[in-house]
Amino acid sequence: MALTPKTRPPSRRTLLRALGGGAVLGGLAGCGVPAAYVAPGDRAVADVSERDRRLRFANWPLYIDTDDNDATKRPTLDAFEKRTGIAVDYVEEINDNDEFFGKISPALMNHQQTGRDVIVISDWMCARFVRLGWVQRMDRSRQPNLAKYLDPLLSSPAFDPGRRFTVPWQSGITGIAYDRRRVGREIRRVSDLWAKDLKGRVTLLSGLDEAFALLMQGNGVDIRKWRADDFHQVCDQVQKHVAEGQIRRFTGNDYTKDLVSGDVLACQAYSGDVIQLQADNPDIRFVVPEEGAELWSDSLMIPNRARHKGNAERLIDYYYEPEVAAELAAWVNYVCPVPAARDVLAASKDKETAELAENPLIFPDGGMRERLVIARDIAAQERVEFAKRWNRIVGL
Repeated sequence: MALTPKTRPPSRRTLLRALGGGAVLGGLAGCGVPAAYVAPGDRAVADVSERDRRLRFANWPLYIDTDDNDATKRPTLDAFEKRTGIAVDYVEEINDNDEFFGKISPALMNHQQTGRDVIVISDWMCARFVRLGWVQRMDRSRQPNLAKYLDPLLSSPAFDPGRRFTVPWQSGITGIAYDRRRVGREIRRVSDLWAKDLKGRVTLLSGLDEAFALLMQGNGVDIRKWRADDFHQVCDQVQKHVAEGQIRRFTGNDYTKDLVSGDVLACQAYSGDVIQLQADNPDIRFVVPEEGAELWSDSLMIPNRARHKGNAERLIDYYYEPEVAAELAAWVNYVCPVPAARDVLAASKDKETAELAENPLIFPDGGMRERLVIARDIAAQERVEFAKRWNRIVGL
């Protein structure tokens, strides 16, 4: 594959609307309704992969490589089809985790097929699917690349030890973005957001699942095992900063516009967004605070009763070949879950492509990796209480 850096389109995450703590879920996943749970023996149907060489792959918009001259062509996916003879029906139908949950949950809770063999959703939502028994365990004997190349940092989140049900598609970091020229100094800690000279020019993410972990880390909390008291402490602090006028507003992904215009000087941000902003303004920096930052993933899963499980497992393993992972990373510019792809990019004869191998927001360096942690998810019994409190503060 020719590793040529692509002109960056809008980030996949810039298409998301601000999340309201799971309103679309009703009481189902948030409360862990027992009737929704599917036991292991009821999750699979006969796999027709050997005689029916196809699969349906549901993903987010702008989250796979496309041809520079024809956006309908996806080089890595086209190469998979040519190599395996498996036809992939690739559908960009996921625009919001909650919305997609609402779309396919009736089928899953009623032990019916969703019509999809592979889906990609954010890990905090993946946790709900795993708890509800709505996804199938993968056969790792069919996935040697995954076993060999998956980043150890991503290999065993609390909600899915050993990644038996989920596989990272791409990852990212929730940290702090700021304009170095306008701020006039370095920002190194979460507490730096509360400096007096930033009053009214700070934003936080509005989504509960997106915002809470970094703020807890600012308090020295190990987010792998945080407790309710840690959450309420964060809420108390945020309420105080809102009352004092320190926080300008809570945002979805529109924080990027405020940062570019200068209306905001520092904000909670996603690493993938900042890579784009830096192309036009090198003064915009992204920092993993000294206390640490949250490492998250959007992950691949095979939903219950998928008819082409074997084909899906083969596709997932294909994207863990370092050469394929490098091609994808060169286009999407998120944290690559395959560290070995770094050497592939570094060996490119194209200077811009080779430089991607040195970007710590795609391949975090050793010092940064030591400060990255996967947060434990919000448990079902906690979600309603926590969402109500957070949404009152945010104004949702």
